[in-house]
Amino acid sequence: MTNQLEDKLRRIEESGATSDLCHIRRGIEKESLRVGPDGVLARTPHPESLGSALTHDWITTDYSESLLEFITPVHDNVESMLEFLTDLHVFTYRNIGDEILWTNSMPCILHGDESIPIAHYGTSNAGFMKHVYRRGLGYRYGRLMQTIAGIHYNFSLPESFFATWLDDDSVGARSAQYLNLLRNFHRHCWLMLYLFGSAPAVCRTFVEGRDHTLTPFGKNSFFLPHGTTLRMSRLGYQNSAQSDIHVCTNSIEEYIDSLRGATEKRYPPYERIGVNVDGDWRQLNANLLQIENEFYTVIRPKRTIRPLEKPTTALKERGVEYVEVRIIDLNPFEPIGIDAASIRFMDAFLLYCMLEPSAPIDRDEESEIAYNRDITVTQGRADSTQIYLRGEARPFRAEAHAILDGIERVADMLDRYDDGGHAETVRAEREKVDRPELTASARIIEEMRANDDSYFEYAMRTATRHEEYFQSRRLPQSKLDELTAHAASSLDETRRMEAETDESFAEFLARYFAG
Repeated sequence: MTNQLEDKLRRIEESGATSDLCHIRRGIEKESLRVGPDGVLARTPHPESLGSALTHDWITTDYSESLLEFITPVHDNVESMLEFLTDLHVFTYRNIGDEILWTNSMPCILHGDESIPIAHYGTSNAGFMKHVYRRGLGYRYGRLMQTIAGIHYNFSLPESFFATWLDDDSVGARSAQYLNLLRNFHRHCWLMLYLFGSAPAVCRTFVEGRDHTLTPFGKNSFFLPHGTTLRMSRLGYQNSAQSDIHVCTNSIEEYIDSLRGATEKRYPPYERIGVNVDGDWRQLNANLLQIENEFYTVIRPKRTIRPLEKPTTALKERGVEYVEVRIIDLNPFEPIGIDAASIRFMDAFLLYCMLEPSAPIDRDEESEIAYNRDITVTQGRADSTQIYLRGEARPFRAEAHAILDGIERVADMLDRYDDGGHAETVRAEREKVDRPELTASARIIEEMRANDDSYFEYAMRTATRHEEYFQSRRLPQSKLDELTAHAASSLDETRRMEAETDESFAEFLARYFAG
């Protein structure tokens, strides 16, 4: 913990900005695969009774027709946000027959790429663009990777917080603070991967025919004995083409310019795939990134976009509105994949990242950050693990405690002005540093061993238990009516968009990329 952090915390308290911390704005995007009663990936269409995946605000699909995504509205209350997310799951179970929601990040039984249906969004140009983009992802990275599920956590502070704390609520001042947060998050995210990584094992069908260094676990599973999250490993959201992309977070201008550069750079292997081949759209273009959202990263600066607006255009014109944390695995010990304690820890962690000094990141430090992330993914629970800081090897656990000291100081301040519980959850997470067996990744492996389970057997039993939980709950009639009406109105909106389509898809794409 630095003197600069203490100075900033004192300034926040003296300025009266602490009252704004009661209104941290949060949102969750949570993915779950639909599977059949046999645990095999469902190939059924997205249920119409859930609404339109294109226009529904809260229930949509990600890569696959079988990969549901639940999106909460923005909340400033943790419990109300989790209640909303729970209601979405209860409503979904009313509308998927005998199918089950998979509750682990690593997927169920798969039978190769062709067994994974790409999501459809109707015949409007906007809907077809989303579908073609996903076709491109399949050609570029394979469909297996796209079945991995996770949670995205959206976090922002009220604009009034910056006005009171900094005497400056300008777009530039707010964006600079969020970029500080981003850089420190990159530096420290290895700690999040250790504490919240919940994907240490995988089904044999996910790695068949692929090179890997995983250890067999029984007959039909593989795992990392000291690992934390295969989702964030080279088997998950890693890609050799993207490893050459350098997106700079030292300023919002550099971030925008470097990300746009990757969307404009032609990439010969993707050119060989083709774009529109005899009327068959295989991808949106042959550039290194089809669109900006294709860039896989652990955290993004975000701004709500307008129709046909690119994310970087929104950032350039209106600045950073919130950050999207993208490294959170589904917690299989929680029916909805996340709990209130984890959210309170993340709030303290993210505020710490904003307030701690945050120097620019150079290429050498980028390499250290990547190493620290990779070693935590593969060896995070090993006693001998070390990380690197400014060229020096440091004991993993000692450095984790040093960061937690600062996070706990921030949590103490939050507890004085928010609804409490932040410092308590930081102390609970600290215990996991000294006792790796308490981490979710270790608990999963121990449960598999204790029950002589394969990964599939463990995950299927967990999914079935959570299904029973949701099936036992009843929605208030007012909530059921609200969700039913929203599903119907989303279908109406999609039909309206399809009826109003009056230009070719090629013309639509040209207009989008020209914007």
